[in-house]
Amino acid sequence: MSRVTVVGAGVVGLSVAHELAGAGHEVRIVAAREAVDSVSGVAAAIWFPHDVDHSAAVLDSAAVTYRRLAGLAADPRTGVHLRRGTVLSRRAGADTSWTRAVPHTEPVGPDGLPAGASGIRCTVPLVETNTYLRWLRDTVTRLGVGVRTAEFASIGDVLRADDADVLVVAAGLRSAALLGDDDVSFPIRGQVVRLANPGLTDWITDDDNPGGLTYVVPRRDDVVCGGTGDVGSWDERPDPEVEAAILRRVTELVPALAGQPVRSRAAGLRPGRSGVRLEAVTGHDRPVFACYGHGGAGFTLSWGDAARVAAMVP
Repeated sequence: MSRVTVVGAGVVGLSVAHELAGAGHEVRIVAAREAVDSVSGVAAAIWFPHDVDHSAAVLDSAAVTYRRLAGLAADPRTGVHLRRGTVLSRRAGADTSWTRAVPHTEPVGPDGLPAGASGIRCTVPLVETNTYLRWLRDTVTRLGVGVRTAEFASIGDVLRADDADVLVVAAGLRSAALLGDDDVSFPIRGQVVRLANPGLTDWITDDDNPGGLTYVVPRRDDVVCGGTGDVGSWDERPDPEVEAAILRRVTELVPALAGQPVRSRAAGLRPGRSGVRLEAVTGHDRPVFACYGHGGAGFTLSWGDAARVAAMVP
Protein backbone atom coordinates (compact mmCIF):
# COMPACT_ATOMS: atom_id res chain seq x y z
CA MET A 1 0.00 0.00 0.00
CA SER A 2 1.08 3.59 -0.70
CA ARG A 3 1.25 6.85 1.19
CA VAL A 4 -1.06 9.10 -0.82
CA THR A 5 -1.63 12.84 -0.61
CA VAL A 6 -4.86 14.15 -2.12
CA VAL A 7 -4.75 17.81 -3.11
CA GLY A 8 -8.25 19.21 -2.67
CA ALA A 9 -10.94 18.89 0.00
CA GLY A 10 -14.12 19.45 -1.99
CA VAL A 11 -16.60 16.68 -2.58
CA VAL A 12 -14.34 14.99 -5.14
CA GLY A 13 -11.18 15.20 -3.04
CA LEU A 14 -12.94 13.88 0.07
CA SER A 15 -14.54 11.03 -1.88
CA VAL A 16 -11.18 10.08 -3.42
CA ALA A 17 -9.55 10.10 0.02
CA HIS A 18 -12.36 7.92 1.38
CA GLU A 19 -11.96 5.28 -1.32
CA LEU A 20 -8.16 5.24 -1.09
CA ALA A 21 -8.23 4.88 2.70
CA GLY A 22 -10.84 2.13 2.36
CA ALA A 23 -8.47 0.31 -0.01
CA GLY A 24 -5.77 0.32 2.67
CA HIS A 25 -3.61 3.27 1.62
CA GLU A 26 -2.22 5.78 4.12
CA VAL A 27 -3.97 8.98 3.04
CA ARG A 28 -3.79 12.66 3.86
CA ILE A 29 -5.49 15.68 2.32
CA VAL A 30 -4.00 19.11 1.74
CA ALA A 31 -6.26 21.90 0.52
CA ALA A 32 -6.48 25.66 0.26
CA ARG A 33 -10.08 25.62 1.57
CA GLU A 34 -12.27 23.44 3.70
CA ALA A 35 -15.04 21.70 1.75
CA VAL A 36 -17.88 23.89 3.03
CA ASP A 37 -15.95 26.98 1.87
CA SER A 38 -15.33 25.60 -1.62
CA VAL A 39 -17.63 25.59 -4.64
CA SER A 40 -18.96 22.27 -3.27
CA GLY A 41 -20.56 24.26 -0.46
CA VAL A 42 -22.38 26.53 -2.93
CA ALA A 43 -23.81 23.76 -5.12
CA ALA A 44 -27.49 22.87 -5.22
CA ALA A 45 -26.06 19.33 -5.15
CA ILE A 46 -28.85 17.51 -6.91
CA TRP A 47 -27.76 14.41 -8.82
CA PHE A 48 -27.51 15.37 -12.50
CA PRO A 49 -24.60 15.41 -14.99
CA HIS A 50 -24.72 19.19 -15.56
CA ASP A 51 -22.01 21.18 -17.40
CA VAL A 52 -20.12 18.01 -18.27
CA ASP A 53 -20.06 15.80 -21.35
CA HIS A 54 -22.32 12.73 -21.34
CA SER A 55 -19.64 10.23 -22.39
CA ALA A 56 -19.97 6.57 -21.48
CA ALA A 57 -17.35 7.00 -18.72
CA VAL A 58 -19.20 9.98 -17.24
CA LEU A 59 -22.55 8.19 -17.25
CA ASP A 60 -20.98 5.07 -15.72
CA SER A 61 -19.54 7.17 -12.89
CA ALA A 62 -22.88 8.94 -12.50
CA ALA A 63 -24.65 5.57 -12.16
CA VAL A 64 -22.14 4.39 -9.54
CA THR A 65 -22.62 7.62 -7.57
CA TYR A 66 -26.40 7.40 -7.85
CA ARG A 67 -26.36 3.97 -6.21
CA ARG A 68 -23.92 5.06 -3.51
CA LEU A 69 -25.88 8.18 -2.62
CA ALA A 70 -29.18 6.28 -2.68
CA GLY A 71 -27.71 3.92 -0.09
CA LEU A 72 -26.49 6.82 2.05
CA ALA A 73 -30.00 8.32 2.02
CA ALA A 74 -30.99 5.61 4.52
CA ASP A 75 -28.76 7.33 7.13
CA PRO A 76 -30.16 10.74 8.22
CA ARG A 77 -26.72 11.81 9.44
CA THR A 78 -25.47 12.06 5.83
CA GLY A 79 -27.87 14.76 4.67
CA VAL A 80 -28.75 12.78 1.53
CA HIS A 81 -32.40 12.44 0.46
CA LEU A 82 -34.15 10.81 -2.48
CA ARG A 83 -36.48 13.34 -4.08
CA ARG A 84 -38.89 13.37 -7.01
CA GLY A 85 -38.65 16.11 -9.60
CA THR A 86 -38.83 17.17 -13.21
CA VAL A 87 -36.22 17.89 -15.87
CA LEU A 88 -37.73 20.33 -18.36
CA SER A 89 -36.70 20.68 -21.98
CA ARG A 90 -37.82 23.38 -24.40
CA ARG A 91 -36.12 22.16 -27.58
CA ALA A 92 -36.33 19.20 -29.92
CA GLY A 93 -33.61 16.59 -29.73
CA ALA A 94 -32.59 17.33 -26.14
CA ASP A 95 -29.91 14.99 -24.79
CA THR A 96 -31.59 12.41 -22.57
CA SER A 97 -28.65 9.98 -22.39
CA TRP A 98 -28.42 10.68 -18.64
CA THR A 99 -31.61 8.68 -18.11
CA ARG A 100 -29.70 5.41 -18.50
CA ALA A 101 -27.99 6.13 -15.17
CA VAL A 102 -31.35 6.47 -13.35
CA PRO A 103 -33.37 3.40 -12.33
CA HIS A 104 -36.73 4.77 -13.51
CA THR A 105 -37.91 7.78 -15.51
CA GLU A 106 -41.24 8.70 -17.04
CA PRO A 107 -42.44 11.42 -19.41
CA VAL A 108 -44.58 14.25 -18.08
CA GLY A 109 -47.84 15.18 -19.78
CA PRO A 110 -48.27 18.74 -21.08
CA ASP A 111 -50.59 19.82 -18.25
CA GLY A 112 -48.82 22.20 -15.90
CA LEU A 113 -45.71 22.55 -18.06
CA PRO A 114 -44.60 25.80 -19.69
CA ALA A 115 -45.89 26.21 -23.24
CA GLY A 116 -43.82 24.16 -25.68
CA ALA A 117 -41.88 22.35 -22.96
CA SER A 118 -41.60 18.63 -22.31
CA GLY A 119 -40.53 16.99 -19.08
CA ILE A 120 -39.04 13.86 -17.58
CA ARG A 121 -39.97 12.83 -14.03
CA CYS A 122 -37.54 10.88 -11.91
CA THR A 123 -36.27 10.34 -8.38
CA VAL A 124 -32.66 11.31 -7.73
CA PRO A 125 -30.41 11.91 -4.71
CA LEU A 126 -30.38 15.42 -3.27
CA VAL A 127 -27.54 16.41 -0.95
CA GLU A 128 -27.79 18.94 1.89
CA THR A 129 -24.29 20.24 1.26
CA ASN A 130 -23.26 21.49 4.70
CA THR A 131 -24.47 18.32 6.43
CA TYR A 132 -23.04 15.95 3.82
CA LEU A 133 -19.64 17.61 3.50
CA ARG A 134 -19.16 17.66 7.28
CA TRP A 135 -20.29 14.03 7.51
CA LEU A 136 -17.90 13.04 4.72
CA ARG A 137 -14.99 14.92 6.28
CA ASP A 138 -15.68 13.31 9.67
CA THR A 139 -15.91 9.91 8.00
CA VAL A 140 -12.54 10.17 6.25
CA THR A 141 -10.99 11.44 9.48
CA ARG A 142 -12.26 8.34 11.28
CA LEU A 143 -10.59 6.27 8.54
CA GLY A 144 -7.28 7.84 9.60
CA VAL A 145 -7.05 10.52 6.90
CA GLY A 146 -5.29 13.67 8.03
CA VAL A 147 -6.57 17.01 6.69
CA ARG A 148 -4.54 20.21 6.68
CA THR A 149 -4.97 23.63 5.09
CA ALA A 150 -2.17 24.93 2.86
CA GLU A 151 -1.94 26.64 -0.51
CA PHE A 152 0.60 25.78 -3.20
CA ALA A 153 1.36 27.48 -6.51
CA SER A 154 2.32 24.35 -8.43
CA ILE A 155 2.47 20.60 -8.24
CA GLY A 156 6.26 20.98 -8.02
CA ASP A 157 5.84 22.89 -4.77
CA VAL A 158 3.61 20.14 -3.42
CA LEU A 159 6.11 17.44 -4.37
CA ARG A 160 8.98 19.31 -2.73
CA ALA A 161 7.00 19.79 0.49
CA ASP A 162 5.47 16.32 0.67
CA ASP A 163 7.02 12.88 1.10
CA ALA A 164 4.03 10.89 -0.15
CA ASP A 165 4.57 8.05 -2.60
CA VAL A 166 1.63 9.18 -4.76
CA LEU A 167 -0.20 12.49 -5.34
CA VAL A 168 -3.78 12.87 -6.53
CA VAL A 169 -4.77 16.34 -7.75
CA ALA A 170 -8.50 16.81 -7.13
CA ALA A 171 -8.60 20.52 -6.42
CA GLY A 172 -11.39 21.51 -8.79
CA LEU A 173 -10.69 24.67 -10.75
CA ARG A 174 -7.27 25.09 -9.09
CA SER A 175 -6.09 21.77 -10.51
CA ALA A 176 -5.16 23.08 -13.95
CA ALA A 177 -2.97 25.86 -12.52
CA LEU A 178 -1.29 23.43 -10.12
CA LEU A 179 -0.42 20.97 -12.87
CA GLY A 180 0.52 23.66 -15.39
CA ASP A 181 -0.10 21.45 -18.43
CA ASP A 182 -3.79 22.11 -19.09
CA ASP A 183 -5.13 24.89 -21.31
CA VAL A 184 -8.66 23.51 -21.74
CA SER A 185 -9.99 24.24 -18.24
CA PHE A 186 -12.13 27.28 -17.45
CA PRO A 187 -14.41 28.66 -14.72
CA ILE A 188 -18.19 28.47 -14.98
CA ARG A 189 -19.65 30.99 -12.58
CA GLY A 190 -22.78 29.87 -10.76
CA GLN A 191 -24.95 32.10 -8.57
CA VAL A 192 -27.76 31.01 -6.27
CA VAL A 193 -30.18 32.56 -3.83
CA ARG A 194 -31.65 30.46 -1.02
CA LEU A 195 -35.24 31.18 -0.03
CA ALA A 196 -37.37 30.01 2.88
CA ASN A 197 -39.15 26.80 1.96
CA PRO A 198 -42.95 27.24 1.81
CA GLY A 199 -43.42 23.45 1.92
CA LEU A 200 -41.98 22.36 -1.41
CA THR A 201 -40.48 18.89 -1.83
CA ASP A 202 -40.24 18.41 -5.62
CA TRP A 203 -37.31 19.92 -7.54
CA ILE A 204 -37.37 21.24 -11.11
CA THR A 205 -34.62 22.12 -13.60
CA ASP A 206 -35.11 24.26 -16.71
CA ASP A 207 -31.81 24.53 -18.58
CA ASP A 208 -33.49 25.89 -21.72
CA ASN A 209 -35.40 28.71 -20.00
CA PRO A 210 -35.26 31.69 -22.39
CA GLY A 211 -34.21 33.92 -19.48
CA GLY A 212 -31.29 31.69 -18.54
CA LEU A 213 -30.48 28.56 -16.57
CA THR A 214 -33.22 28.02 -13.96
CA TYR A 215 -33.61 25.49 -11.18
CA VAL A 216 -35.53 25.12 -7.94
CA VAL A 217 -34.16 22.61 -5.42
CA PRO A 218 -36.04 22.38 -2.11
CA ARG A 219 -34.03 21.27 0.90
CA ARG A 220 -35.17 20.74 4.48
CA ASP A 221 -34.93 24.36 5.61
CA ASP A 222 -34.61 26.34 2.38
CA VAL A 223 -34.92 26.24 -1.40
CA VAL A 224 -31.85 26.66 -3.59
CA CYS A 225 -32.81 28.84 -6.57
CA GLY A 226 -30.56 29.38 -9.53
CA GLY A 227 -28.83 30.04 -11.53
CA THR A 228 -26.13 31.08 -13.96
CA GLY A 229 -23.55 29.41 -16.15
CA ASP A 230 -21.16 32.24 -16.93
CA VAL A 231 -18.27 30.64 -18.80
CA GLY A 232 -14.95 32.39 -18.21
CA SER A 233 -16.05 34.55 -15.27
CA TRP A 234 -13.85 34.50 -12.15
CA ASP A 235 -16.20 36.69 -10.08
CA GLU A 236 -17.29 34.99 -6.84
CA ARG A 237 -19.40 37.91 -5.58
CA PRO A 238 -23.20 37.60 -5.75
CA ASP A 239 -24.63 40.16 -8.17
CA PRO A 240 -27.92 41.81 -7.04
CA GLU A 241 -29.17 42.26 -10.61
CA VAL A 242 -28.47 38.63 -11.42
CA GLU A 243 -30.27 37.61 -8.23
CA ALA A 244 -33.32 39.67 -9.19
CA ALA A 245 -33.43 37.93 -12.57
CA ILE A 246 -33.14 34.52 -10.92
CA LEU A 247 -36.02 35.36 -8.60
CA ARG A 248 -38.19 36.44 -11.54
CA ARG A 249 -37.54 33.17 -13.37
CA VAL A 250 -38.05 30.85 -10.42
CA THR A 251 -41.25 32.52 -9.24
CA GLU A 252 -42.65 32.31 -12.76
CA LEU A 253 -41.80 28.60 -12.79
CA VAL A 254 -42.89 27.93 -9.17
CA PRO A 255 -45.35 30.64 -8.04
CA ALA A 256 -45.31 29.40 -4.42
CA LEU A 257 -41.86 30.99 -4.10
CA ALA A 258 -43.17 34.52 -4.60
CA GLY A 259 -42.53 36.66 -1.55
CA GLN A 260 -40.47 34.08 0.34
CA PRO A 261 -37.69 35.67 2.40
CA VAL A 262 -34.07 35.27 1.35
CA ARG A 263 -32.13 32.99 3.70
CA SER A 264 -28.72 33.37 2.05
CA ARG A 265 -27.00 33.94 -1.27
CA ALA A 266 -23.75 32.74 -2.84
CA ALA A 267 -21.68 32.45 -6.00
CA GLY A 268 -19.02 29.90 -6.90
CA LEU A 269 -16.85 28.75 -9.78
CA ARG A 270 -17.56 25.35 -11.28
CA PRO A 271 -14.47 23.60 -12.70
CA GLY A 272 -15.29 23.57 -16.41
CA ARG A 273 -13.24 21.60 -18.91
CA SER A 274 -13.56 20.10 -22.39
CA GLY A 275 -13.85 16.73 -20.61
CA VAL A 276 -13.25 15.28 -17.16
CA ARG A 277 -9.55 14.67 -16.61
CA LEU A 278 -9.00 11.36 -14.85
CA GLU A 279 -5.58 9.99 -15.71
CA ALA A 280 -1.97 9.55 -14.72
CA VAL A 281 0.14 12.70 -15.21
CA THR A 282 3.64 11.98 -16.50
CA GLY A 283 6.87 13.92 -16.01
CA HIS A 284 7.19 13.81 -12.22
CA ASP A 285 9.51 11.93 -9.90
CA ARG A 286 6.66 9.85 -8.50
CA PRO A 287 3.14 8.90 -9.61
CA VAL A 288 0.72 11.81 -9.97
CA PHE A 289 -2.94 11.39 -10.90
CA ALA A 290 -5.49 14.00 -11.98
CA CYS A 291 -9.20 13.93 -11.11
CA TYR A 292 -10.95 17.18 -11.98
CA GLY A 293 -12.97 19.06 -14.60
CA HIS A 294 -16.39 17.93 -13.35
CA GLY A 295 -18.26 21.12 -14.29
CA GLY A 296 -21.54 21.19 -12.36
CA ALA A 297 -21.42 17.44 -11.71
CA GLY A 298 -18.97 17.09 -8.83
CA PHE A 299 -21.50 15.50 -6.48
CA THR A 300 -22.96 13.46 -9.37
CA LEU A 301 -19.64 11.87 -10.35
CA SER A 302 -17.84 11.89 -7.00
CA TRP A 303 -18.10 8.26 -5.91
CA GLY A 304 -17.74 6.79 -9.38
CA ASP A 305 -14.61 8.77 -10.19
CA ALA A 306 -13.18 8.17 -6.71
CA ALA A 307 -13.47 4.43 -7.36
CA ARG A 308 -11.64 4.90 -10.67
CA VAL A 309 -8.80 6.73 -8.94
CA ALA A 310 -8.54 4.05 -6.26
CA ALA A 311 -8.25 1.41 -9.00
CA MET A 312 -5.32 3.30 -10.61
CA VAL A 313 -3.21 4.05 -7.53
CA PRO A 314 -0.56 1.39 -6.92
